[in-house]
Amino acid sequence: MKSTNIIWTAVVIVVGIESVGVFVSAFPDKPSAIANEEPAANGAKQKKNPDGGFSPYVDADGKISLPEGYKQKWTHLGSWAVAKETGETIHEMHDVYTQPETISAYNQSGEFPDGAILVKEVRETKADRLTTGHAAWSTNTKIWFVMIKDRKERFKDNDHWGDGWGWALFEAKDPSKNVSAGYDTSCLACHTPVQESDWVYTYGYPGLRQSEK
Repeated sequence: MKSTNIIWTAVVIVVGIESVGVFVSAFPDKPSAIANEEPAANGAKQKKNPDGGFSPYVDADGKISLPEGYKQKWTHLGSWAVAKETGETIHEMHDVYTQPETISAYNQSGEFPDGAILVKEVRETKADRLTTGHAAWSTNTKIWFVMIKDRKERFKDNDHWGDGWGWALFEAKDPSKNVSAGYDTSCLACHTPVQESDWVYTYGYPGLRQSEK
């Protein structure tokens, strides 16, 4: 999950990446979550999860599937405009989505609830000088990053799980396959700067009221 430099457009864009949720019961204690019955992008049936309501996007072995319909059903958390070098044209747009119940839970407790899901959609861009100025806009989807909160360390022997999250990377050519080499190899380095905020660049998401850097 890599980030690069920032481009200034009509608004200030912050460097970062981040990392979408489930129904949350009222607390006062630890946040909890109940999975929604939504299909995975590959349409495959998951093996029964050992923890009943944990997540419909995780099977009994910890295999993560890309959620389907997240853009239509979930809340847009925020966007990142990414350029390879400072001053260059934006070459990627990163849009992050989560279920609205995750936002509610986070704003009550300051923590992501168990089973919360974050989907980051990475798209190519085109750029041109328009009437509003030099602009870049999203085009084809390249990849998706998915993070699923695991507060119980369910899959200790699975390389895609660690530090309280499940981590996955899907390519547009085959959204059914997690092509990450493992969270410590493909994901962790880019998230290390925000270890203190649960490995998520929360300050890029205005809907998280406790996310100010």
